[in-house]
Amino acid sequence: MQKMMGLVRRCIEDYAMITPDERIAVGVSGGKDSLVLLQLLAGLREYMDFTLEAVTIDMGLGMDYAPIGDMCKKLDVPYHIINTQIGPIIFDHRKEKNPCSMCSKMRRGALNHAILDLGIRKIALGHHYDDAVETFVMSLVYEGRISCFQPVTDLDRTGVIQIRPMLYVHEKTVENFAARMELPVVENRCPVDKHTKREEIKQLVYDLSQKYPELKERIFGAMQRLPLPEWEPHGRYKRPKEQE
Repeated sequence: MQKMMGLVRRCIEDYAMITPDERIAVGVSGGKDSLVLLQLLAGLREYMDFTLEAVTIDMGLGMDYAPIGDMCKKLDVPYHIINTQIGPIIFDHRKEKNPCSMCSKMRRGALNHAILDLGIRKIALGHHYDDAVETFVMSLVYEGRISCFQPVTDLDRTGVIQIRPMLYVHEKTVENFAARMELPVVENRCPVDKHTKREEIKQLVYDLSQKYPELKERIFGAMQRLPLPEWEPHGRYKRPKEQE
């Protein structure tokens, strides 16, 4: 717990993600990544000056978020569930053949509107180290460009700022932590879960890493050294080691 909180705090400081006395929302999908982020940020309130709230966009797919509500009560974090019909619209009405892009845009829009309605401007998202590497490779393979999401993204049109405090934490570390803490991960009922282009890239990166063990570290380091827009850290970055 302390080691992971240290990595998250280092990331927050390197990219100036949080200023004193801010209200921060955590986008909680119910997956392991967002729940781990919620747990870590809740712990960091003891050392950093900010308040925290959790927001879930219910896609209308019949997922049970009650255990997350119980977790938020234990952490003393206000919890908000926003009910939508995004799932049925995409899969039943529009019958999208490639639903991920539209789903992402609709969820992001609903999440931004939800936090603005709560009077919050900053949202913390659960993207981790491996997500960044895989997104970089996806952009290169599928779009032919060097690109990735930013650690801090200022959405000028909406007034929302997105932060990603877990960029120094490996996915394997997140998985192990979620299991040890027995976090209430919600079953994902998305019809295309595990059958996306991102899953293909995840497997590709995994396969390449078997032959080139430092592949992910080199890609991540390259993003900071280029740097991609807003990827150069302000502080002294020390590459995190993947934990078994």
